[in-house]
Amino acid sequence: MMTSSNDELIRDRAEPAISVENLQVVRGGRPAIVDLSVQIARGTITGLLGPSGCGKTTLMRAVVGTQIVASGTVTVLGRPAGSADLRRRVGYVTQDATIYRDLRVIDNARYFAALYGCDAQAAEDAIAAVGLTDHRTALCDSLSGGQRTRVSLACALVSRPDLLVLDEPTVGLDPVLRVDLWEQFDHLARAGTTLLVSSHVMDEADHCGDLLLMREGRLLAHTTPTRLREDTGCSSLEEAFLSVIRHTTAAVTS
Repeated sequence: MMTSSNDELIRDRAEPAISVENLQVVRGGRPAIVDLSVQIARGTITGLLGPSGCGKTTLMRAVVGTQIVASGTVTVLGRPAGSADLRRRVGYVTQDATIYRDLRVIDNARYFAALYGCDAQAAEDAIAAVGLTDHRTALCDSLSGGQRTRVSLACALVSRPDLLVLDEPTVGLDPVLRVDLWEQFDHLARAGTTLLVSSHVMDEADHCGDLLLMREGRLLAHTTPTRLREDTGCSSLEEAFLSVIRHTTAAVTS
């Protein structure tokens, strides 16, 4: 398995934001995650990439502590995943917008702020961070799909989390909105937040510092966009990913 930043993390002996050791998850009687081990450095944007059904969402659920695991450990910010004291430190945005559509944007943000024990200003700051200040009093039901995604992101940001887990946040969005969201993710990372972002769109990998490539519940590679291109000799990241799959399959069957 290709590695790059993971080696650097171990060498520098920095405590990772996420440490997964020998994780096994079974769903519906079938393996969803197979003996997965990985470390994710703090303050990075790590892209979790792979086709639909490869285990990306299951891994993310394990990281935020909502997934029952068969074996292995998941440590987040130095604590077991799902620990009570991580609730304010970990933000989670699911594929479907987890907001109340019959409430205004500001009311949704204030509600989640209250759940986290944050003040009203935290709600205002989160709305500003996702560029929705001009829509703060709009009913969420009247917003576009992309705007509702931003409201979900604002609700996850109200506690100013150290780790933000985003499950395919750009799916179904037009290219302009996708670029805008990735700019916001980059701003958050530069401010010190660690982001784990899943996608099945390979061209989004160039927005990430680190890449985790998954297939059929297994981690195929922990690398970077530049390293992936160099190792495979492919200029297209999609072709590079396919090259990794071909080589992995050949190694297994040989």
